[in-house]
Amino acid sequence: MNTVLAECHLSNGSILQLVHGDITIETTEAIVNAANEYLQHGGGLAWRISQRGGPAIQAESDAWIEAHGPVRHDSPAWTSGGDLPCRYVIHAVGPIWGETPNADATLAAAVVGSLDVANQLGVSSLSMPAISTGIFGFPKERAAHIIFSTLREHLQFNSALKLVRVVLFDSDTVAIFEKVWHDYFGAQP
Repeated sequence: MNTVLAECHLSNGSILQLVHGDITIETTEAIVNAANEYLQHGGGLAWRISQRGGPAIQAESDAWIEAHGPVRHDSPAWTSGGDLPCRYVIHAVGPIWGETPNADATLAAAVVGSLDVANQLGVSSLSMPAISTGIFGFPKERAAHIIFSTLREHLQFNSALKLVRVVLFDSDTVAIFEKVWHDYFGAQP
């Protein structure tokens, strides 16, 4: 079971939550997958989502690549949720630490792109991971600052999303993101 660790109500009525748990059991309308540009879900979170979501996710991903080409950082792909409890999986391509130029701006673009796709799909709830902090090696504290600041800015002014959950699997990442959350949103009740 996923546990809400912190919650912030933004001025436009949107709710941002920090959650410890497994994104593949999230019941939000859409989840974000930390994907590679060719949507080959062979490792990390992408593998877990593809395995739990069943063959439809990889098949739809392959069809997306055939129709649109490689996925850009600022323009995520999307598929159905397959066998997952969500309706959609938004496949965001974050930066690879040490290889992607302008990594900070690229991570922010992947977050904004995910929110934009969620709005285009007409969903009101979204769960996202700590994009790029797994096998792509992006420093977790740095990513937390970028993700939280981007979410706060974008949700308050440019989004119909009512609920966004940042869902983190491992305890080390949770501890880092909780510390940064406090910097951005203050102490929790």
